[in-house]
Amino acid sequence: MTRNRPSPQAWIILVIGVLTQMAATIAIAGPAFLIPYMHTDLGFTLTQAGTVAAAPSFGLILTLIAWGAFADRYGERLAMTLGIALTAVFSAAAVLVVDSPIWMVIVIAASGAAAASVNSASGRVVMGWFPRHRRGLAMGIRQMSQPLGTSIAAVTIPPIAAAGGFPAYLWYVAAVSGALTLICFALVRNPPPSVPTRTEVADPDGATDVLDTSLPEPAADVNGSARPGTTSAGEGNPSPTSAVNPYRSDSFLWRIHGVSALLVIPQFAFSTYGLIWLIANQGIHAGTAGAIVAAAQIVGAIGRMVVGGLSDRTSSRVGLMRVVAIAAVVSVVAIAVLSLTELPVVAAIVFILASAVSVADNGLAFASVAEAAGPRWSGKAMGAQNTGQFVMSALLGPGFGALVTVFGYPLSFGLIALAPLLSIGIVPRKDVDRIT
Repeated sequence: MTRNRPSPQAWIILVIGVLTQMAATIAIAGPAFLIPYMHTDLGFTLTQAGTVAAAPSFGLILTLIAWGAFADRYGERLAMTLGIALTAVFSAAAVLVVDSPIWMVIVIAASGAAAASVNSASGRVVMGWFPRHRRGLAMGIRQMSQPLGTSIAAVTIPPIAAAGGFPAYLWYVAAVSGALTLICFALVRNPPPSVPTRTEVADPDGATDVLDTSLPEPAADVNGSARPGTTSAGEGNPSPTSAVNPYRSDSFLWRIHGVSALLVIPQFAFSTYGLIWLIANQGIHAGTAGAIVAAAQIVGAIGRMVVGGLSDRTSSRVGLMRVVAIAAVVSVVAIAVLSLTELPVVAAIVFILASAVSVADNGLAFASVAEAAGPRWSGKAMGAQNTGQFVMSALLGPGFGALVTVFGYPLSFGLIALAPLLSIGIVPRKDVDRIT
């Protein structure tokens, strides 16, 4: 098989996808860094401030699958441009209701709901532009955008709020989102149509079928360019791989969603409670603990890229996913053991490594989901993938806190280790690719 290099346009699309996802992350994660300001300067109760901070994530969960379906139907360019533009509009509109907690929750939730378009569409467009032997690296780089966006939010938002209050933050998000709207409109192009081929698709349940992945004559999308796997009214018949619901043809997507939901448990346990664990359990100074958490985010972002590239070289997404799950079990158990005593230096090193391992599967999972879903279903499938992870993380916030309150850190992390342990048996045996 010819190993075509990604085109320059593919790399441009990847850069825009990363920047747009970082902007969306700032809009979604940003209010969490304003809780002290909302409480002390605006007079919000902690419950009200926490609700405002959670509002973007709530809006995101509600619309991820819908935005994925929109991208499948109308193309990634329109989905990304429209979604990030609405994020800018709602962020600017929130300035008008900054003194009302109720309206702030509503408008900020709408901003998060709009930003969800980027989560589904940017991954879809990256997958469409890169050949299979570079998709793992591309998705690994794309997945770096979320921790990098969170890091930028942590650095920029508190001083912005200190200088100009909540309105300054909202205008900051509106300006960044507005700039990315123009970039998406000008430079994003929907992927070219898939090349007609016959590809052997391995059934994760044991059988191996040869499916005709040739696509019908592509119809023009809203930009006038061809869309993979779509036909105009009355044109041709859909091919088996583009017409069949991939969720019904085999269990691959369900299993990847399940594995990702389990592996996100240690990821969010570390990102949400890592700082307080380093301070309260290991006796590390708050400033130093914050630096350790920031370092863990950066190492994790690099790890996503490295593991994605490795999956291209080994030609196996699910094989590496199984390795990551095993490493996650080991790392969480190590954190549980360290919780029994104070070893600050060792704890810092292990925490950074454990945090990196806990996010290493993200790019692999999204690449696998998009490939297995095929051109007509990848947006919806990636939306479902994101939804499951965000729902699990929402449940984990109060859930892990309750575990620590009742059982303490050692046993709580020991229980968390059961999640990646269970995921090992769910990882499919073979990759499935319905794109090429």
